[in-house]
Amino acid sequence: MQIWVDADACPKVIKEVLFRAAERTQTMVTLVANQGMKTPPSRFIRSLQVASGFDVADNEIVRRCEKGDLVVTADIPLAADVLEKGAIALNPRGELYTPATIRERLTMRDFMDTLRASGVQTGGPDSLNQRERQLFANELEKWLLVASRSKSA
Repeated sequence: MQIWVDADACPKVIKEVLFRAAERTQTMVTLVANQGMKTPPSRFIRSLQVASGFDVADNEIVRRCEKGDLVVTADIPLAADVLEKGAIALNPRGELYTPATIRERLTMRDFMDTLRASGVQTGGPDSLNQRERQLFANELEKWLLVASRSKSA
């Protein structure tokens, strides 16, 4: 099992948490983005640059991820797609997407898109806070524990 990161919008602090975890647990982390990404030298961390274009990185993650892999993304449609493949989807703010919650998230996303299209200013998300960083780290650790048990089984 490995970790896939929708890296274009992933906060730097979350990438750093992932880099430390990759080294500590010897788990492969792949950053997928439309642009080159700087990564620390490691045999467990790699960057995959894809062509520019709408959903190109997302489609590549969906194509490559496998059952049990972890996908780090704030992109709701991407999270829905990887859940369908049996992967685990985790938001950089620490929210673990589930089949039960993803429908609600998709509905809210579509509603917000409709508001924005009609000219309503909805604003962006708040900046990542310490509590959310800790939530993310906790969920990552849970997944890493499951992944390590699978490796040894």
